[in-house]
Amino acid sequence: MSIRYAKSEEFLARAQRTIPLGAQTFSKSRTQFPFGVSPYFISRGKGSRVWDIDGHEYIDFINGLCSVTLGYSDPDVNAAVAAQLEDGTIFSLSHPLETEVAELLCEVIPSAEMVRFGKNGSDATAGAVRIARAFTGRDHVLVCGYHGWQDWYIGSTARNKGVPQASRELTHGFPYGDLPPLEKLLTHFKDQVAAVIMEPMNVVEPAPGYLERVRELTHAAGALLVFDETITGFRYALGGAQEAFKVTPDITTLGKGIANGFPLSAVCGRRDVMQEMEEVFFSFTMGGETLSLAAAKATIGKLRREPVIATMKQRGSRILAEVSKLVEKHGIGHFASISGHPTWSFLIFKDVNGTTAFEIKTLWMQEMMERGLLSFGTHNLSYAHTEADVDALVAAYEAIFPVLRQAVDNRAIRQYLKCEPLEPLFRVR
Repeated sequence: MSIRYAKSEEFLARAQRTIPLGAQTFSKSRTQFPFGVSPYFISRGKGSRVWDIDGHEYIDFINGLCSVTLGYSDPDVNAAVAAQLEDGTIFSLSHPLETEVAELLCEVIPSAEMVRFGKNGSDATAGAVRIARAFTGRDHVLVCGYHGWQDWYIGSTARNKGVPQASRELTHGFPYGDLPPLEKLLTHFKDQVAAVIMEPMNVVEPAPGYLERVRELTHAAGALLVFDETITGFRYALGGAQEAFKVTPDITTLGKGIANGFPLSAVCGRRDVMQEMEEVFFSFTMGGETLSLAAAKATIGKLRREPVIATMKQRGSRILAEVSKLVEKHGIGHFASISGHPTWSFLIFKDVNGTTAFEIKTLWMQEMMERGLLSFGTHNLSYAHTEADVDALVAAYEAIFPVLRQAVDNRAIRQYLKCEPLEPLFRVR
């Protein structure tokens, strides 16, 4: 048992008696955090910081899997939620907040003419696919990126256990930034594709004209283009990646940052497509839950009022530039690189000289968490991150990168690890 993480490990053993993996989310479980060198339970968060149940403080660069955009326990969001709590959370009829937040989304999201709410990003992507199928009368879907846990998508990944073969055969992946594979799929499934759904950007920026060409090919094939902006929405720009790259899809799915971590997602898009939801069944008891809607109203208001995204971009641009310099300085470019958007960037490792990327990542995480920084390979920025937080991140990399190089160059990474290395969950980006 780890002394540093004794309480976390004891509580994990307790949790695993009643919860598979001991966590409700794969990305928060021992599949992503190496046992023996990781915390597993956070007790509280404030601003850019979180505290685990052993009492250790961390600068958090995961931020609730990108859902926390303003910072933990944002005072404006908390005040709005507390005020709504006095009036109630769920009712026997719709609440005005449903319309008010839908109107806000129609104002800020370029593709939005009508809106329906869910609770998770998976709700929104499943709803988008269902209405696309209804609108086109077709069944096949082409995917690029990660789009949630439901059968229609996860059946196309290595995590397809329990998904019927019939569902798996209707979804087909294509690589980001490469048009010929998409063209080939559209040709192979001619007049059968309902939708092309993709993250408009994740690890690399789209080449000039790429997203425009995807839209042209999709429409020429009689399909609808869906942008999954669960992460990029309210992060790349107020109106998401579609505003940043000036390419408007037919349907957009939103989640995570829409309410600064409160459970809310949305499907929005063209009026004629969205009107399918008058008959297509997409209905939740908690779809109009008011605390999350109050949080969304306050979050969007703050995003409009204050330089939230500009500040995140400024901090993140510095991370991209300085970490890139450190990779070169310490001579680790043969197995490490950094890329992505300033507000959501990725530190990427690859196999080298008999050492796997996951061994390198495990050692990196071990060293990061010992130094009080929480990350599993991404830099998910929030408005609460300060220049001092970036200083701490850069200082940690200055110390850790030489350790990684020594371990790799000497082919001795297991000697540096205080735990077993991570195993891949599944690759989607």
